[in-house]
Amino acid sequence: MTDTKSLERRLINRRSILATSALSGASVLAAPAIADDMAPIEWKMVTSWPKNLPGPGVSAQRISDQVAAMSNGRFKIRLYAAGELVPALGVFDAVSAGTAEMAHTASFFWQGKIPASVFFTAIPFGLLPYEHISWIERGGGQALWDELYAPFGLKPVMAGNTGVQMGVVQKEASRAR
Repeated sequence: MTDTKSLERRLINRRSILATSALSGASVLAAPAIADDMAPIEWKMVTSWPKNLPGPGVSAQRISDQVAAMSNGRFKIRLYAAGELVPALGVFDAVSAGTAEMAHTASFFWQGKIPASVFFTAIPFGLLPYEHISWIERGGGQALWDELYAPFGLKPVMAGNTGVQMGVVQKEASRAR
């Protein structure tokens, strides 16, 4: 009889676990239906380059398109090229002030405001693309970048990589002759 009661307890526990799991699974499945009732979201993205500029201009458009596709059109990002809403080098201040929700730009443009910002784009003789991404994503770079931009109310995110920048070394004057 003791074995029977023990077996019943285990079955009851298994049944309650299965029932709880099924209910929690149903609530997860219901989440997309709730999201469909939400109003569409529209953000402005200002850029520091012309539309369709090979590299950064195309990347900005790709981000906008992918966000719209992943959200089934519920989250749209309207792209403004340099000069359409704000000047090319006004995008940092535009997002900080709330004129636009996001910008696609290069951190080295902000060295006048944040001297260390250049390390979050590319510098001459700097990191290779995979080294740079690794540092940002796994080496503590993102935390430093967040700290630098926090006083301006901005959250920086890597959305492209130009690769290492070329550097030129000047020869000594005596050798140049």
